[in-house]
Amino acid sequence: MHAPILDLDFIDNRTPEQAAACDTKVTVDSNTGRQRKLYIESYGCQMNFSDSEIVSSIMFEAGFDTTSEVTDADLVLLNTCSIREKAEQTVRHRLTQLQHLKKKKPGMVVGVLGCMAERLKKNLLEEEKMVDLVVGPDAYRDLPSLINEVDSGQKAVNVLLSREETYADINPIRLNSNGVSAFVSIMRGCDNMCSFCVVPFTRGRERSRDAHSIVREARELVNQGYKEVTLLGQNVDSYKWQSEDGTERVNFAQLLESVALISPDLRVRFSTSHPKDITDEVLYTMKKYDNICKYIHLPAQSGNSRVLDLMNRTYDRTWYLERVDAIRRILGQECGISTDMIAGFCSETEEEHQDTLSLIDYVQYDYAYMFFYSERPGTLAARKLADDVPLETKKRRLQEIIDKQRHYSLIRNQMDLGKVHRVLVENFSKRSDDMLSGRNDQNKVVIFPKMHFKKGDYVNVLVHDCSVGTLFGEPVL
Repeated sequence: MHAPILDLDFIDNRTPEQAAACDTKVTVDSNTGRQRKLYIESYGCQMNFSDSEIVSSIMFEAGFDTTSEVTDADLVLLNTCSIREKAEQTVRHRLTQLQHLKKKKPGMVVGVLGCMAERLKKNLLEEEKMVDLVVGPDAYRDLPSLINEVDSGQKAVNVLLSREETYADINPIRLNSNGVSAFVSIMRGCDNMCSFCVVPFTRGRERSRDAHSIVREARELVNQGYKEVTLLGQNVDSYKWQSEDGTERVNFAQLLESVALISPDLRVRFSTSHPKDITDEVLYTMKKYDNICKYIHLPAQSGNSRVLDLMNRTYDRTWYLERVDAIRRILGQECGISTDMIAGFCSETEEEHQDTLSLIDYVQYDYAYMFFYSERPGTLAARKLADDVPLETKKRRLQEIIDKQRHYSLIRNQMDLGKVHRVLVENFSKRSDDMLSGRNDQNKVVIFPKMHFKKGDYVNVLVHDCSVGTLFGEPVL
């Protein structure tokens, strides 16, 4: 298995354990005797990782086991991200490597899935001829028939977007090998037209999944021994489902409560929230249930109202700060908050950059995903705005954001010193098999001695030390 390729345009202040969620994942080995082997490499967001689990299930029914070794695969699929230029460059580089492998193994089928597939289908299939198969995020059910086309000597493509597809009836094959945490997709697509973002064009319109199927999937995970689920959507707070006869209507707060009620030992997380949609009802639901984690990812993108308007975020600085104040008022200072920040967006001035820094001062985020702006073809910004902030200025502003955020990440972690945290053990520490690694309620990584504890245990840990990205402690016996 090749080493994960890091996206150097992405800089954050988290530990390697936390950052791994934004890197690359590959399929695990399954050996059930099926004739062909599937290898999937997934890039980017949690939604892509969840989609790869759906694809694995579809292809399992079509006669494919999965493998963690690309050299053993008959079918290689790259599930791609288009959010940043560097992500696409990484995939192109990987496809070049696969072309060399394919020369040694001519029968191998190589395909591209997901956002990059939808955006660059013509380039990948016809002009560069790098792949045999291109499949968009709403066409995964069609994969078996498309592979049959490739087997018969044809190139195959389906990137049609759907207003109905949610894959609600498909039981994903979990690629997360820790057996403790699982993703549950609750909706697909996005109706927000942020000017810097390609997602609405690559994943289509927003649609919510049947609430009953979500609760059923979460309950099945509990029965299989999972201890944590993360409810996924581009904007979970806009989740809304109603039955065909109109007698049932479920919003996100109600769905969150239904999942929390499955078991008090099931820890519930969600991502991502949009500042324009997160409601007090959701916050009070989080407060009501101890097993709903007190952590919210609330992307700001900028601290300046004019820039937010250019980004088409549909809220201003005042609105964002009011939502932060509501989180602190209802859930307390201990609730973890993280964010996304973009440095050097189109026409951003030095004073507007200072507004972003002052927003970080006000909120004091636990951690952040921080980028400098890179223009994405096809977005509203690319069509209507000039990418006129010099690259060196972007990099300098990004570094100032990083430095300030690291300062507050350390402060927030120091607040945890001397406190006992309930930690869900996920694995061994990367540095030692004598230490365990897990996360607390606020999504912070906690490292502590293994003793008699094992993966999947809840452990009360007294935190005695910290770094910028990690807490260290001892179990309370």
